[in-house]
Parts: sequence; structure tokens; C-alpha cells
Amino acid sequence: MSEDFFDVVNERDEVIDRRPRSEVHARGLRHRAVHVQVFNSRGEVFLQKRSAKKDRQPGVWDSSCSGHVDAGETYDEAAVRELREELGLESKAPPKLFKLAACAETDAEFVWVYRCESDGPFQLHPDEIDTGGWFAPETVTRWIAGRPQDFAGALVLIWKSLNR
Repeated sequence: MSEDFFDVVNERDEVIDRRPRSEVHARGLRHRAVHVQVFNSRGEVFLQKRSAKKDRQPGVWDSSCSGHVDAGETYDEAAVRELREELGLESKAPPKLFKLAACAETDAEFVWVYRCESDGPFQLHPDEIDTGGWFAPETVTRWIAGRPQDFAGALVLIWKSLNR
């Protein structure tokens, strides 16, 4: 199986190189990712529990879907691809909400955060997601406050920004 390649970016999120995934992660190089928050008609958010097989942050709760931006791909293209791959959801690029700067909590990723609406049902990708569920936003807020270790670092930052 061939390895994914990512665009390596500088502190202004400008592409400066292209490297294999393993090298980007091993060296802590800045790169790009997307996180999509999916809300249903009742205002609940769908969260996924990352597969225990994942090489980064296995077994923790995360955004509805998330993933790296592949080399040469735009943030919007990555959001559409991740929705399809992880949730089986065919969609155009959902609206962007805000962007997080690359930092330790995001694993050196610049992250564009998107929001979309869907009531599902979803087809969860078994290599990516162990399970998922709908949660009231206030439940997520209390859960993150009490047990932040249950969540991916980027989601903790995203959730704080969503609820300012």
C-alpha cells in the first residue's frame, strides 16, 4: 500500500514542501486537516469514537468527521472527501466556521472547521471509526469539562470556539 503525501506548510499555512505522512508526523511538521461538525434537526452533534487501530489519538471521541488534507488538495475538497469516506455522506463543501492555527493540540495541523446538517443514517468506515452517536451540545460541554482526556485535542479546542 502506498503512503499518503501531505503538503508541509509554514507558519502562514503556505505550502513549502511535500512529504510522506510518516515523516510529517515523526518530525512534527506543520500540515493541514479538516474537521466537520454534523448537527441533526434536533440540534444534536454527531461525534465519532476514533478506531483503536488509528496511529494518532486512537480510541478517543472526535469531530463528526476529520482528516488530513492530501498533497495538492484544497481544504474544501478534503472536507467533501472525508464526509464521504468516514460517514458515507455525499455533500458539497459545507460552510466553513473558523480556522485553528497549527499547535500541539492539533498535532501541528492547521485546521479548517466546517458545519453541516444531516439526520443520517451514516455508514461508518470501520477502519476509521469504532462507533458514533448523537449528543446534546450541553452534554458534550460538560463531558469535555470533566474528562478532556476522552477527546481528541483538536476537538477540545474546536468545542471551546464553538461555544464562546
